[in-house]
Amino acid sequence: MPEKGKSNETAPNGAARKMSLPKRFYEDVSVKDEERGGASLQLDGKPVRTPGKAALTLPTRALAEAIAAEWRAQGERIDPSTMPLTRLANSAIDGVVGREQAVVDDIARHAGSDLVCYRAEGPKALVEAQRVHWDPVLAFARDELKAPLILSEGVVHVAQPDETIAALRATIPAGPWRLGALSVITTLTGSGLLALALERGAIEPEAAWAAAHVDEDWQIAQWGRDDDALERRAYRRAEFEAATTVLRLTK
Repeated sequence: MPEKGKSNETAPNGAARKMSLPKRFYEDVSVKDEERGGASLQLDGKPVRTPGKAALTLPTRALAEAIAAEWRAQGERIDPSTMPLTRLANSAIDGVVGREQAVVDDIARHAGSDLVCYRAEGPKALVEAQRVHWDPVLAFARDELKAPLILSEGVVHVAQPDETIAALRATIPAGPWRLGALSVITTLTGSGLLALALERGAIEPEAAWAAAHVDEDWQIAQWGRDDDALERRAYRRAEFEAATTVLRLTK
């Protein structure tokens, strides 16, 4: 799994890139209910396919409508960077379906060295911020998932008990859509526990995003803003919101 904050996409930039984008080739965007369940996206009455040539069929009409809105919002050119839900749907269909167990293994492995388990030794303000944002997530894992975790100071690796990893693994959903959303959230936040807490409704998206950026926000408070870093963060935030939308619309 990529490191925290490093998605498979790179943030958009430059007029040259914009001119290289494909021109919009459709006028009408519609959603069609499928006989076997779910709904598909259609452009000018023709079904949309993923980059892997699979049908872009969504598990719920609500999610299909949300993705349709991205396609309707495109201007003269189609900009994938403004279509995070579409990208996530393509990833779920082409990259998760058929390899669900590998994705579960990835999330469980990430939770085994989770962001919220590695605490700063100082300064005091950072230690306190980590405690405030991260301790409730650990309490959720201990009390709701029956998965108590061991903490470490600094970057020294601490191995979590096999029983804890097994308990976490057992709570990861098997369906490709929620699983794909969890994988994205885990990658973006550096925390499988935050992803699981979101999936279970134990934490709100805004609180999860803040918890994932405690260290980064502290650095900004100390040393000031980095506009390039904030631009990349905004791009990641859009991916994060797409993943939380999938969780919300696939219940």
